[in-house]
This record gives sequence, structure tokens and C-alpha cells, in this order.
Amino acid sequence: MTPKAHDRIPPGLADIVGPSQVLTEPDMVAGYVADFTGRYVGATPAVVRPASTAEVAAVVSWCRQEGVALTLQGGNTGLVGGGVPLGGEVVLSLRRLDALEIDGTAGQATAGAGVTLAALQAGAVGAQWAYGVDFASRDSATVGGSVATNAGGLRVLRYGDTRAQVVGAEAVLGTGAVISHLSGLVKDNTGYNLASLLCGSEGTLGVITAVRLRLVPPAPQRVVALLAFDGLAPAIAAVGALRREVGSLSAAELFFAPGLELVCDVTGLRPPFSDRHAAYLLVEAAGQSDPAADLSDAVGSLAAVADVAMGLDSVRSAELWRYREAHTEAINTLGPPHKLDVTLPASALGAFLDAAPTTVTDVVATARVWLFGHAGDGNIHVNVSGLEPDDERVDEAVLFLAAGLGGSISAEHGIGTAKRRWLHLNRSATEIETFASIKRALDPDGILNPNVLIPPPL
Repeated sequence: MTPKAHDRIPPGLADIVGPSQVLTEPDMVAGYVADFTGRYVGATPAVVRPASTAEVAAVVSWCRQEGVALTLQGGNTGLVGGGVPLGGEVVLSLRRLDALEIDGTAGQATAGAGVTLAALQAGAVGAQWAYGVDFASRDSATVGGSVATNAGGLRVLRYGDTRAQVVGAEAVLGTGAVISHLSGLVKDNTGYNLASLLCGSEGTLGVITAVRLRLVPPAPQRVVALLAFDGLAPAIAAVGALRREVGSLSAAELFFAPGLELVCDVTGLRPPFSDRHAAYLLVEAAGQSDPAADLSDAVGSLAAVADVAMGLDSVRSAELWRYREAHTEAINTLGPPHKLDVTLPASALGAFLDAAPTTVTDVVATARVWLFGHAGDGNIHVNVSGLEPDDERVDEAVLFLAAGLGGSISAEHGIGTAKRRWLHLNRSATEIETFASIKRALDPDGILNPNVLIPPPL
């Protein structure tokens, strides 16, 4: 059976979730059919909003029986079209699955797929713990989406990506069957780790409805430093030095003069320094005791630093973080950008950053390139403005550049629809066929995110 989109959805879905939770009016579904950049816009006959795993299972079973394809969606903050119904699928919104339970004794949380990252962080803090994953879209991004894409964010350097936090999952497979393993056992060698398999599968194998997550000790004492450099090489070298010398280092974010200037123009922020510099490195150290002295000493030993701004309290630290976190909103004011999220080996990071702007303008001379990202783990966000939404020539050139330097074509948001035709740059034909075999086993009728991750057969 080939899953299909329907112009009209029969009342079966309303019988499962209730009539008020099946949205069909254009003004009600508008926020579910486009990503926040405006680049990816789809269409759907209905948005279905279940409130429990049992309802999700019933929806999936009904869709399998009827041959209806589903696009799975959390906070809709992805950047590769993976949560947008580009093939006219029914949207399965998981935002109502927002139960959150903190186990302070175990240092773990059980979170529904619709819990926002900010809510999880607040819940952890209330129990005197913390959650190690963070990114700028924390108020909208959901736990289910972050697990499905194996999101990393700002503090991978310290705590690892989302997969490193997952100790259990509950999910509805494409058959409608439910698997649930939420005990949170740290040591459990009873076969395949299905939670790890679901993490990063982008909704192609199952609908994640809840996850068990490890929490980390709180690090209430934080200090931030914004370092200015007059060249790229010393900025990259500084990342390695600070990682070696500052055990409490939790973030190292890299951006450049054009991006900073755009942020200041759009937000009205004053530039952090009186002089313009080529590169900027925002670093954060955090611990249970004040890390200011350790960070200051390490920064002081970096001979190539042209200027420094320190954030020794929460207000000033937030001001410095704003220069980095406002990049996305500032770039979006220029029109729908092409957002290419890649990872490079540390040894190739400088070569990529040097080559990326020319790689883009060699294809489209009038395009503008904005580079920023997580320097501590080699993750660079390549944003390109001035392109038509469907013009993928620049995307291809940048992804080939990253892969040619030993990097990955995706580091944060997954492959989605946008990058699946280039999956072969990082995965062999055998690996891709293995992916497809696993999907056939868990989603035999191909109804879950059928246009995501796995390339169509040739």
C-alpha cells in the first residue's frame, strides 16, 4: 500500500481525538504547514492533536488502515522541512503530550513529546537539577522533536547531544504497536537499544510520545566572555586552548563581523567593542563554584586576543549571549534564508570557514553568506540570503564542500526533506539500504514521514 494524502479526511480521526482536536480550517492549520523561516510551505487536509499515547496509537492504526500518510510535528522549529507536510500529509501534532515528571532521586525526567525545552529546563531547576541540552528556540522546540532529530545545541561541548541524555523512550511504531521502556535504568543490557535507534530517526520509524532523560548537576555559577580576534586562525586555536585549560567550559560559540553588525542593526544593540574585529568567540564557563578566575586566567594566556568583554553577572552574561543568539532572527529579516547546518573535524574547520563564502558566491554572485555556530564541536551554521527558496545549487556546493573535508552534511536538524538527496555524501549505499530495511520493519506501509531522511529508490 502506498500512503497518500487525502483532500478530505473521514470522521474517523475526530472519533479518536475529539472534533475540536482535528483542525481543517485554513486559518487554523496555517501555523502547521510552514516552517518559521518561510522557506518550506506545504499543505494538509487536517491537523490531528492527540493527548495521549493511546490516542496516538489509534490515530496511527487508523491511518495505516486507510493508507493515509502522516507528517509528525513538535514545535515546528526544524530547518530541513522534516516537520512540514510537503507531500500533503495529515499533520500529527504532538504538542498536547506535555506531561512532565522529575525524579529527583534518580536525577532523571520523564517528559512527554510536547514538553518544550524551556519547560523541561525549568522543571529540572525546580528539583535542583539541570538539563544539559539547550538552544535558542527553547521556548518553542519540544522534547520529542529534539530527540527525533538528535539535536545538539549550545552545550554539546560539556554534556553531549540529545542521544547522550536519553535513557528510555515510549513510541508508537508505524504498525500502531506501542513500545515503552521508561524505567530509566542506567545499566540495562537486555538487547537492542530501541530508544537510541529512535533518536535521530526523524519520525520515520515511530512516533515518540515520551522519553526518559538524564539530568545533570546544576552549575549556578556562570561567567561569560566575548573575545575579539583580528583573524580566524587565532580564534579557532583559542577554542582548543580553552577546552584544555578550563574544565568548567560549557560553550564556545563562533561568529563574525558581518553577522554581529547585522544583529546590532536589527536589534538596536550597541556593538560590544569600539573597534571592528574579524572574528568573535563567546565562551561560557559554569560550575557550582565561581569559575571566573579560571576563565580569566585562561583568556589572559591567549596572546592573540584583541579585546575582551566579561559577563560576571546574569544580566551582563545575557547581554553578551544576545550577540550570538540573535543571529537567526536578524538573518530572517532579509527574507527566507537557506540554512545549512554542517559539522567539520577540528582540523578542517578553518579551511571550511575560509572556503564557504567563495563557494557560495561562485554559484550565485549576489548571495550573502552568514557563518556562526558551535566551535567547540565543529558545528557551523551556514546561512545564505538572497537566494530563491527552490534554488538548491548553493546548498549542493556547500554540502559537497563540507563532506569533502571529512564533515557531516547535518549536525542539528537532521536530513529532513531538504537534504535527503545528498545523504550519499555521508552514508554508503549499504547503510542507506539498511536504513530502509529498518523502516520497512517498523513502518511496513511507510506512513510515517514518508518524504523524510531516506532517499526514494532510484
